Amino acid sequence: MAVMPISPADVASALTMHGYIPDDGLATAVYLSMTLRRPLLLEGEAGVGKTEVAKVLSRWTGGELIRLQCYEGIDVSQAVYDWDYGRQLLHLRAAEATGESRSLTTSALEAQLYQEQFLLQRALLQAVSHQGDVAPVLLIDEIDRADDEFEAYLLEVLSEYAITVPELGRFAATRPPLVVLTSNRTRDVHDALKRRCLYHWVQHPDFEREVQIVRLRVPQVLDRLARQVAAAAETMRSLNLYKPPGVAETIDWAQALAALGRSDIDEHVVEATLGAVLKYREDQDRVRQHGVATLVRHALERGAVG
Repeated sequence: MAVMPISPADVASALTMHGYIPDDGLATAVYLSMTLRRPLLLEGEAGVGKTEVAKVLSRWTGGELIRLQCYEGIDVSQAVYDWDYGRQLLHLRAAEATGESRSLTTSALEAQLYQEQFLLQRALLQAVSHQGDVAPVLLIDEIDRADDEFEAYLLEVLSEYAITVPELGRFAATRPPLVVLTSNRTRDVHDALKRRCLYHWVQHPDFEREVQIVRLRVPQVLDRLARQVAAAAETMRSLNLYKPPGVAETIDWAQALAALGRSDIDEHVVEATLGAVLKYREDQDRVRQHGVATLVRHALERGAVG
């Protein structure tokens, strides 16, 4: 049975129940996407939780998560469909071995090779031809990594939720998928695709929401440690790092500290676990230049509030 929220607050409650704490803007964007059946384009820095939105939508609605990871040079054979050449070859050899091929014309034999049993459905065709009772969730991840030609093709698919395979005909969605596109903005997504989508910029969460996220995702962490970790991550993001920590790194760091049995942070444990939250040596050096002691002092003060 299809899930249909009645308000943005309904979306916020459902996403939180399934492990994602959205802000009001994101909850509204998801609500409108579901209500208007429009693709949702999420942009933001790496690690702010864009991809997780689609995963949580899948868990909430019960729709199958179909993921298309974009990259430079992606084309129809990787994103839409291809033919199973190995099975086609085996079919030809079997036809020869049984003598069936002698009674067929070349055209008839070729026609056998391009039947649906030999079709390899990739992510886009899987989403369009899905036959379940619940619409799937189609995640088109990092669309900014694909090239202009693929983006133009994608726009055509999202306009009609239909794909034509020349040898078989047209596949059209009976239940259009919920579509979430993500972009880290390594390049600008074209205006035509943006116009087709609803748009939301996903920011790093504010301090209190990040504390809530850490407590939700790492329940074994004490509240004061969750506050200290969120405060330290907040400070790091103000240091003009090459790759500031996202929510994913904050969660990783909290998990690492919990695994070490920590209830508070100090200079030693921050130094020892920086690799859980900062993945570039230059960023770690910048934090050290800022002063680990200063970072810890601020985190302890911030963590003591509330």
